[in-house]
Amino acid sequence: MKWAMRLRVALFLAQALEYCSCRGRALYHDLNAYRILFDQDGNPRLSSFGLMKNSRDGKSYSTNLAFAPPEYLRTGRVIPESVVYSFGTLLLDLLSGKHIPPSHALDLIRGKNFLMLMDSCLEGQFSNDDGTEIVRLASRCLQYEPRERPNIKSLVTALTPLQKGTEVPSHVLMGISHETTSLKHTMSLTPLREACSRMDLTAIHEILEEIGYKDDEGTANELSFQMWTDQIQETLNSKKSGDTAFRAKDFGTAIECYTHFIDSETMVSPTVLARRCLCYMMNDMPQEALGDAMQAQVISPEWPAAFYLQAAALFSLGMDNDAKETLKDGTNLEAKNHRN
Repeated sequence: MKWAMRLRVALFLAQALEYCSCRGRALYHDLNAYRILFDQDGNPRLSSFGLMKNSRDGKSYSTNLAFAPPEYLRTGRVIPESVVYSFGTLLLDLLSGKHIPPSHALDLIRGKNFLMLMDSCLEGQFSNDDGTEIVRLASRCLQYEPRERPNIKSLVTALTPLQKGTEVPSHVLMGISHETTSLKHTMSLTPLREACSRMDLTAIHEILEEIGYKDDEGTANELSFQMWTDQIQETLNSKKSGDTAFRAKDFGTAIECYTHFIDSETMVSPTVLARRCLCYMMNDMPQEALGDAMQAQVISPEWPAAFYLQAAALFSLGMDNDAKETLKDGTNLEAKNHRN
């Protein structure tokens, strides 16, 4: 990891801890490198918040006592200053590229041998002043007495001016591909995806009407001869009546007819579920719409339209983050199908 990215990890982590502290969650327990994840853009994120939510009283544990704050070893409890101590161990990880016990690192720092801490892969990437400042911050965080450690806010203030290449995206600094970006460039939005992302129900209706039932091809419909002779005509009539009502935008009647078709269980049609899904949304029934879209996905797991309709229903329910993720899943699936 490049020096600029390591500095970004330190800053993002300090900002995350400050955010938690400002909202009454100052006791992030057992903070270590394994708690840091990277999102799709390569930005570092703090994870494992369950430990914070369930342990307000300061009782905690540590995966390795060699890295535990001294006060935890004395009392078995974590205090806000303990989190700063753990942050110092993470600074050591970023400096050295290794997991060095704090006691050993402090011995090197006191002996003016802090350059021995530095990862050899970083040679030539940072100035002595910058390296010295990070070592100084780590040393302050690792003070034996909690009251001698800086608070999280001051760490954010100290790390901010040290940032390098702030205009360069994290995924570039990390040297990883950016799938979301490439998808946007290689594949334009399909009309259905775009309509669902805008929650344009009229456009969705027009698209589903135009598509018809071509996406039902290959759907398994194993019917006995008895079913064909005794039940199929009534079932097909229900679907036909539903289609007529759907075309006429009589969505209430369409729901009734499509429900009769679905409940007969003689035939399986993801398209009917998609159409009833839209009818439900037109009648302000987003929860029912979401259920139909999910069932369509179960029947046709490789059908992007099922994902897009789920996203529209989720938008209707106010679950915007989930809707965006579902849109992304549909886009990835459509790109995969397009490549194949």
